[in-house]
Amino acid sequence: MEVDLFMKVGEEINKNKSVALVIITKVDGASPGEEGSVMALLEDGAVLGTIGGGNLEFSAIELARECLRKGEGQRFNYELNNEGSLGMICGGRAEGYIKVINIESKLILIGGGHIAAELYKLSSFIGMRTMVFENREEYGSKERFPEAEIIIGEYEETLREYNISNNSFIVIVTHGHSYDEIALKSAINSDAAYIGMIGSREKTELVMNNLKANGISEEKLNKVYAPIGLNIGGRSPKEIAFSIMSEVLLIKNGGSLEHMKTKNCGRDLINK
Repeated sequence: MEVDLFMKVGEEINKNKSVALVIITKVDGASPGEEGSVMALLEDGAVLGTIGGGNLEFSAIELARECLRKGEGQRFNYELNNEGSLGMICGGRAEGYIKVINIESKLILIGGGHIAAELYKLSSFIGMRTMVFENREEYGSKERFPEAEIIIGEYEETLREYNISNNSFIVIVTHGHSYDEIALKSAINSDAAYIGMIGSREKTELVMNNLKANGISEEKLNKVYAPIGLNIGGRSPKEIAFSIMSEVLLIKNGGSLEHMKTKNCGRDLINK
């Protein structure tokens, strides 16, 4: 039933997983599917519902899989006769659209201290969803993070149980390097697009060496942004948070470390 399909789709989205919906929008003549038929393709390859079966459905699933990979929707139009690409003999035509429901980018703050509070303000300002992991209730409160999703508990356990997607940007800013190490060890094998950890070069080196001794590969450790942030100067929590968020946005948007005044597009924008 479609109700079950949409309930399952909602569950997947709540788990930070993308879904591709295949919708038949128009049918002319004979077709295995009816107008309004809906099918869903999940990230793990599972298919829910049907748009009629046969080569029409098989081809739509393959197209939906590609759309899910790209994160972009696409229209389709199939001739259901001997001359069509599907080799079907229904004699009709089916049109449809693949709607990809992409998960939103999410800032995951591990630790809820002063810098995390400033990062939350910045993420709220740019419209980025925020999640906070804390092992101290007083620092993981709605008073500090009004609109954030908050999980209280030991970092190792709570991070292990949470699905970290490839649209997640993790910032580790706990209240001690031992907790930072636990958090990094718990998150480093995730699909996160970005993992950054606060701390001096000395502390960073200590944590990295400990993780390496515990079997974490150098390849994975090299993907961690630590010490975290861009070198824009400033030492206050606000300025440090701005430095960190700048790096997060640089990775998220595929930016480059250069002044806009050196680019033609920058001069064009200024002249408008």
